[in-house]
Amino acid sequence: MLTSALAFASVAALINITPGLDTLLVLRTSVSQGRSAGLVSALGILTGCVVWGIATAVGLTALLTASRVAYDALRIAGAAYLVWLGASALWRSRRGGWDEGAPEVEVETRGRWAAFRAGLGTNLLNPKAGVFYMSLIPQFTPDGESVFTMTLLLTAIGMVELAIWYWVVSGAAAALADRLRRPAFRRRMEQVSGVAFVGFAANLLADGGRTA
Repeated sequence: MLTSALAFASVAALINITPGLDTLLVLRTSVSQGRSAGLVSALGILTGCVVWGIATAVGLTALLTASRVAYDALRIAGAAYLVWLGASALWRSRRGGWDEGAPEVEVETRGRWAAFRAGLGTNLLNPKAGVFYMSLIPQFTPDGESVFTMTLLLTAIGMVELAIWYWVVSGAAAALADRLRRPAFRRRMEQVSGVAFVGFAANLLADGGRTA
């Protein structure tokens, strides 16, 4: 079990630090709203990982490869959500300030809830995340070991690695934003992330590599 866990940790670490949608979300949120909001968005992503891990442990993610309808429904919903996130980011970049007339505590509360919701939504509405868990984790489950237990253990290992990675990313992004202190930088980040979210949505809609 220990050998399998260490092997999985090595592979998962390489996958986790590869730039992707989730890392972009944490990066963008940390730049535009500060490190605390970036970490809240990371918490939403990790919550989604917990859901996918449990779903894999009980066999629910098998539905994504067994049913094209289920996979496509989640894929389209995920793409629509990414388009909404991208459009919102582009709108904010054109509009300028964020809720300038609202009380500071209210803005902070809404911002953190939105950050958590974005992290959770982008993770749960991505069918590739479910397929990833279902295809990778079984390869590191030794014969004779409980599939349920090993799945939860490997999911926990992946989450710890992700949490460390997002801690580093959010800290670096927030520090960079504080150093520059330019509204133009924040607007540019919103523009870049908005286009990237729409690009991820297009890629998700164009995905045809799954076998039913």
